[in-house]
Amino acid sequence: MNFKKNLLSITMLFVLSLILVACGGGTADSGDEGNGEDGGDEGSGDSQFIQILTGGSEGTYYPLGGTFAQLINENVDGVEANAASTGASVENMNSMSNGEGELAFTQTDIASYAAEGSVMFEGSQIDNVQAIGTLYPETIQIVTSADSGIETVEDLEGKVVSVGAPGSGTFANATNILDIHGLSVEDDVNARNLAFGDSTSGIQDGTIDAAFITSGTPTGAVESLAATSDVNIVKFSGEKIQELIDEYGYYAEDEIAKGTYGLEESVKTVAVQAMLVAHADLSEDTVYNMTQAIFENTDKIQHQKGEQISAESALDGVGIELHPGAKKYFDEKGISQE
Repeated sequence: MNFKKNLLSITMLFVLSLILVACGGGTADSGDEGNGEDGGDEGSGDSQFIQILTGGSEGTYYPLGGTFAQLINENVDGVEANAASTGASVENMNSMSNGEGELAFTQTDIASYAAEGSVMFEGSQIDNVQAIGTLYPETIQIVTSADSGIETVEDLEGKVVSVGAPGSGTFANATNILDIHGLSVEDDVNARNLAFGDSTSGIQDGTIDAAFITSGTPTGAVESLAATSDVNIVKFSGEKIQELIDEYGYYAEDEIAKGTYGLEESVKTVAVQAMLVAHADLSEDTVYNMTQAIFENTDKIQHQKGEQISAESALDGVGIELHPGAKKYFDEKGISQE
């Protein structure tokens, strides 16, 4: 009988405790609600999601974006970053304009076109994307097989050439370079609009003769090609390099080092800059913290391009307005735009 009474008492106490919890007994959690102007993200355990728009999986943007996401996640409280593979510069600027990303990789020339509403952005000026900083040279690589017989840009005439997707950064570079050499995409080459991986696969199987690839070196797709075939990179003359620089201010002389892709000697070419940009709606504090996380941890970037990324050079050739959060970081470092 006593056993039954004890069991009844225990049951009643259990039910009573459930009623107290349902009526607000759990005040430790409820006390965090509504703290701060950001809806209590820190108290509720919520994180701000940051989508980093990169490029194709066989280029340079994508692996770097993954590293940047990791640096942000490890060093910035209340932020969860993720890198997404995309169609790169032009697509990224349009996606950012539409609110489909928070950070993005782009070429400096493409960012300038977008801010001006010119070239592929004619009639659709983008004014809600601001710079974090430039990263490294985006080398224009005209890739062929070693036995193609293609040694100069002029040799591309009449050949099947991958020039990148219409409206892409690579396509814009191909157009500029062919024009400087007296050729055009429309009239003088058999143009193919392929991604980097498809371009190098086409060179390997003989369906295309050459490909324009604008990417930091070494580029994964070209490395894969070089692992199975002897590769040639078309050289630029000093005269044509200067013509490009004079005509289009965002180009700079560059060099692909001997040994890259198994090359027996270095190759002169040109480059634009890779740049990281942010959506203008991101808060100054968030962008400041992310900028700091990246540029204070460049030694942890697991890519060859990490050696060229530094705060000291991050404002070189930016060309568009800096995000206030990035400006705050660089001001504190004593680094200013020239």
